[in-house]
Formats: sequence, C-alpha cells, structure tokens
Amino acid sequence: MSYTGAQGREQLLNTVAAAIEQIGLALACVGAAYERVDEQTAERLERELFLPVQRAYGRAQRTHSEFARRHGLAPRSFTAASAGAPSRSVRDLLDGASDAVSAADTTLATLQDSMLPVEVGDPELRSGLQEVRLLLGELRGRVRELTRTLGR
Repeated sequence: MSYTGAQGREQLLNTVAAAIEQIGLALACVGAAYERVDEQTAERLERELFLPVQRAYGRAQRTHSEFARRHGLAPRSFTAASAGAPSRSVRDLLDGASDAVSAADTTLATLQDSMLPVEVGDPELRSGLQEVRLLLGELRGRVRELTRTLGR
C-alpha cells in the first residue's frame, strides 16, 4: 500500500493513540482495584502496577504529543477511561488491566514491526515507543503474581 509521508504520520499517531487508550484502560482498572483491597495490598498494587502503568501512560502521551508537534500535526487529548461495572471483582479488574496492557503492547509491537516509525517517524518517536514497551513488558507478570497472592 502506498501512502504519503503525511498519511503515514497520521496513521502512526492514530496507532499510538489506540495504544494510549488501552494503557488508560489498564490504569483505570488498576485504580479501581486499588480502592477495593486492604492497605498492604494497596501499597503493593500502587508500587508494582499503578506507578509503572502511570509512567507508561505518561510516556506514551508525551511521545504522541511531541511527535505531533514536531510534524505540525494536531495534538490529541486523552480522557480518563472507565474500569467498567462497579461490580467487577479485584481479580476481574486486574485481568482487565493485564488484557489492556497486552493489547497496548501488541499494538505498539505491530507498529514497530511495520517499519512505519522508521519510514515516517524519527529517533525520538522510536525511543519513546521502545521505552513504553519496556514499561509494559514487565506488567503482565506482576499482575499474575499479585493476582496469585490475593487473599492470602
């Protein structure tokens, strides 16, 4: 498929935005789970999940907005996601967070594999995407471990 540089940059930004929305969903799920656990588990959840997801979310947004600015494209605002029904259990919320992190990571991996970031991107964009993926890469295992030890 042939595209112009401008079309490629728009496609790239839309794909990064889709990943940001998934990370935002993960953040909402972890935040909702935080509200439903005891203090000790909440501290662990904050340290091991919430802060890294928050960092990935912020880094992804910064990567998106800086790339848009460098190329004269309209910046995008991202709204807070909803964790879904209030009746969801802590396990369901953490599973939702893990699924969202996995979806975001897959979206970014597919983008990187497409070579679009090389063709129409720049080194700062590629670095930002790599940093976000590194932050996301550790989270699924942390969610599994935390879920495994819930209620013990």
